[in-house]
Amino acid sequence: MIKVSEIAKNKVVELMQDDGYNPTTDYIRVGVKSGGCSGLSYDLKFDKEQQEGDKVFEDNGVKIIVDKKSFLYLIGTTLEYSGGLNGTGFVFNNPNANRTCGCGESFSL
Repeated sequence: MIKVSEIAKNKVVELMQDDGYNPTTDYIRVGVKSGGCSGLSYDLKFDKEQQEGDKVFEDNGVKIIVDKKSFLYLIGTTLEYSGGLNGTGFVFNNPNANRTCGCGESFSL
């Protein structure tokens, strides 16, 4: 399961509408790919369709899809949004990550 904070939800809805997606029927796709300074990096994009093998969740009114491989890395993660002095953007609070980089965009297990 992936959780979505209230602030992240509001930003997701705003960005989906700006990009022509419908927050009530479309998805935010969350994934993990190789790369980044810690070995793995997060991938976040909007999607209108599920793929075979996707895990589907809904939290705080946000529909989330995760591919089967990424799901193992993301169990228990909370998607948050930060607008502080260190930068603006989505932040993944992943309890599975043993090490993260300074920017918070990559991690290792």
